[in-house]
Amino acid sequence: MNFNKYTFLMVVVFLGLFSCEDELDIIPITEKSANNFYSNEQELESAIAGVYAQLQNGGLYGLDLIGVGEISGEDSFEEIAANDGGRFGQLDDFSTNAGNDLVGDIWRESYKGIQRANTVLNRITDIEYEDASRKTSRIGEMKFIRALLYFNLVRLYGDVPLVTTETESPFDFFGQGRTPMAQVYTQIETDLNDAIQDLPVSKELGKPARGAAQALLGDVQLTQGNFGSALTNLEAVVNSGEYTLAATTAEIFGVANEGNSEILFEVQFASGFNVDGSFEGSPAGSQFRPSGTTANAKGHNLPTQDFIDSYDAGDTRLNDYVAVDPGANPFYFSTKYEVSTTGADDGGSDHLIIRYTDVILKYAEALNENNQTADAILQLNTIRARAGLGATTATTQAEVRDAIRQERRFEFIGEGHRWFDLKRYGTAVSVMNAFFSSTGANVTIDDNKLILPIPQSQLDTDSSITQNPGY
Repeated sequence: MNFNKYTFLMVVVFLGLFSCEDELDIIPITEKSANNFYSNEQELESAIAGVYAQLQNGGLYGLDLIGVGEISGEDSFEEIAANDGGRFGQLDDFSTNAGNDLVGDIWRESYKGIQRANTVLNRITDIEYEDASRKTSRIGEMKFIRALLYFNLVRLYGDVPLVTTETESPFDFFGQGRTPMAQVYTQIETDLNDAIQDLPVSKELGKPARGAAQALLGDVQLTQGNFGSALTNLEAVVNSGEYTLAATTAEIFGVANEGNSEILFEVQFASGFNVDGSFEGSPAGSQFRPSGTTANAKGHNLPTQDFIDSYDAGDTRLNDYVAVDPGANPFYFSTKYEVSTTGADDGGSDHLIIRYTDVILKYAEALNENNQTADAILQLNTIRARAGLGATTATTQAEVRDAIRQERRFEFIGEGHRWFDLKRYGTAVSVMNAFFSSTGANVTIDDNKLILPIPQSQLDTDSSITQNPGY
């Protein structure tokens, strides 16, 4: 069964029992586990489809993870702070509280995905597959997704409950207490090293291959300051020959460019598919537009004017990645997410979680931190050349470090990387305080604001979990 977006939609009706917003919607998986429902390949494949479907959720890569990764930084803002009850608006001035729906949604939907992956991993060993290599690949896919979700959780919340076994109740991950970050990172690395062994070399649409696991592991290691190991894994992706940069910056995003050569892992969306009143499109195209410009436009995640003004003349990304609304709200917005003609929040653009440009720039970062600055410059210049720019003028390690960081800003605007980059660099507090000072905002942050509060709903459910400092 090839899990492209169209065959994927064939199981949507079956997956409807997983899709409601109430937290009880993971009960069917656990009930089926208790009743030995997942007893053959076909049934388990439906469970695997459910894991992928969970990534489409608005609380994950449909909207929230992208927004929190951008609006928390200095290059993107919320047009109307009170929109959606301040879900994204509170990120702008770091007033986010434990009752914020976004905080609760990311936590809850991430653990749903983890629970689903755990169920598959618990069941699959005892199930016979017609193709043994497919079974091995499926194990790698589930470990990759579990690692990805835990990587997001630990970066956003700090210590989080670590659960890697199938549980009989959807609430069994409550009451686990919080596991120290170091242990969570150890599990993430274990899952990704396993996935590297299990995943195929060549990629299928909508699924991770070995390169995606190596790239994610490299990111995890960079985040922990392990530059030597990160270099090894990122270099393996570069040397694999499996991925290449798209020829131009105009050929990366949008429905017409899906499945292009630089995508390592994407969450798939399809516009115009209505199954039992539920669309399979992305809300990002609608909601990441200035208010009033299209149906359900919310003004989330809009690039700031100062950021737009910082692009170099001739940089193709300025025209290919962003546009300005010529109407009553002359704000810029990301064009990386297309608006659907079939209805609000039904865009067809896939969300690109890992692309080769990200690998190249992180590879350059790892090279530079390992004192291979000349090689880092070569990698950086490949990205600049595609954007129509000349070679960097940076020469020293410190200058190249700054140049790579700046290049990432221009390349990944709107994709949900900036806040995580600032945290990885260790500059988030200083950058944001300088930004607030320059804009006259009466906001100052400290290290406590580097992570989100634990959701109030979680605290109310589980007395063994304590709130993060500063909240």
